[in-house]
Amino acid sequence: QAHVVESGGGLVQAWESLSLSCTTSGFNFDAYTLAWFRQAPGKELEAVSCISWNERIIQYDDRVKGRFTISKHNANKTVSLRMNSLKAEDTAIYYCAAGWRPSGGCTLRADDYQNWGQGTQVTVSV
Repeated sequence: QAHVVESGGGLVQAWESLSLSCTTSGFNFDAYTLAWFRQAPGKELEAVSCISWNERIIQYDDRVKGRFTISKHNANKTVSLRMNSLKAEDTAIYYCAAGWRPSGGCTLRADDYQNWGQGTQVTVSV
């Protein structure tokens, strides 16, 4: 059974940095695309970033491009999200997701991901 668990959320001030981590188990890490999504209060789920299983394809939403960095760690089957220069509008619950995609590539479509974590809260104060 696939498991995806996020950690690392918290309260930070604007312009500070925070790193999220996602631990996975129960599926072939080498055949899955991994991604981060987020949902702010009262708003729809939005994509943040994705990384293909072979790390050849990485995508970022324009709102985080240049500030966030996604990384995949095959040895311990984790994926991390380094967030720099945080803004108040980055406040949200952040979700890690894994999607079966052995052909490679990654998408920012939530429908392409079958396994989701429970989320971790990130709050940025001004």
